[in-house]
Formats: sequence, structure tokens, C-alpha cells
Amino acid sequence: MTLRSLRSPLAIAGVVAFLVGACSGSATPVPPSAAPAASSSPPASTAASSGTGPTGCPTKAPAPMAAADTATVTLATAKGNIVIKITGSLAPNATGNFVALVACGFYDGVVFHRLVPGFVIQGGDGQYGRAPNVDAARVGGGGPGYTITDDPVTTPYRRGTVAMARTSKPNSQGSQFFIVLDDQAAGALAAANTYAIIGEVTSGMDAVDAIGAMPNKGESAGNAALDPLPITKATVTRP
Repeated sequence: MTLRSLRSPLAIAGVVAFLVGACSGSATPVPPSAAPAASSSPPASTAASSGTGPTGCPTKAPAPMAAADTATVTLATAKGNIVIKITGSLAPNATGNFVALVACGFYDGVVFHRLVPGFVIQGGDGQYGRAPNVDAARVGGGGPGYTITDDPVTTPYRRGTVAMARTSKPNSQGSQFFIVLDDQAAGALAAANTYAIIGEVTSGMDAVDAIGAMPNKGESAGNAALDPLPITKATVTRP
């Protein structure tokens, strides 16, 4: 995967992203770096040797999730639990990958490293963003050591949508994901139409909002979190 640093400008399908002003509700043009993005992930062999995740996690793209299958993922944080319904029919490759990474403990201790008020919170960098050893200079630049094949986006983005971060390059998704904070973020995300939607938050949006309200370094610094909050434990259950 060639995911670019969140602190670098990112052109997404040649369009300018818009971030809806949280206070005024007006759409204000912002640099493309406001859009969900990530940075380069090493080959699987390098990823394994550099400790991108617990032993037993995938080193290549896992099997797709069946379209008829669903799963419930719970992200425990100090701000509360975030419960996500994962739906295989939305994006078989991305959902299969996300559930496999949750099941092996990949996301345990991984922080939400990027907080864009009124837009998204983003996490999932298990290489540089794992507490207590977060690499502030490189967090947002890592993944699981492999990439997955793109899925089409077939449903609208909205508040509570959970989707995979990626660059403008095809098939560049890995482990980083984001949660949409506001319905009005949909326009910028839909304009790119490349972020595979894997599910939605069914409870715990108060925790998502609390994380999104935490201090960040500002737009010029890619909205990097000042004190990145970790996922203390991620678990998955199936019907």
C-alpha cells in the first residue's frame, strides 16, 4: 500500500474536498489533506519484523466477507464503547479485512491519530500508532503490511458511517479507517467515491463525538491529535 502521510496534501480523484464548518454549517473549501488519507505501508515481511500487529494477524489480504454476513465490532476506549455493525454486502474485501484484523487483536492499543471537527475521526495505524509507543512523527503512515482490492461504494456516507481510509491510488486500503461525524461531510466524501464503507456505528456516537472534540494540531498539521486516544480493546461477535 502506498498511503501518503496525513500531514501531506492529498489529491483525491482530482476533486477539492469540502469541510463543513461545525459552527456555521456553511461549506468552506479546505486543502485536500482534510480528506481521509493514510501513508505508506511496508511489504508484509517488513511489516511483520517491525511489529505492525500481534502474532497471528494476516500478512496478506484475508478472504472477503460473504455478502449475507454481518458482524458486530466493539471498540472500547476511555471515552466509552463504540459499537459498529459490519455488513458484508457493503464491501466484501474491506469488511473481511477489518473483521480479520479485529479478531487477531491488531487494533488493540491503536490510537485515533487524526481528528477533523465536523468531518471525521481516523485511526488504525498499527505500525506507528500503537500506544504506548506512538511515533508522533510518523503516525498515520502505517498499515498492516499489505493492501486490499477496492470495493465499489454503493450507499451514501452519513453521520456514523465507518469507512476505510485510502489514497487516490487504486487498491491502497490497508488497516486505517474513519468514522464520519456529520451528515454534511457526505459531499466531500462522495465526490471522491473511493472510501469503502464497511458499516455504521449503532451505539456510542457520544464517544465518537468526544474523541472528535479532543485537541488537534490544526488544519496546517493535518488535524493530528495532540494526545491520541487508543482503542483499549477491539472485539468482534457474529450473529
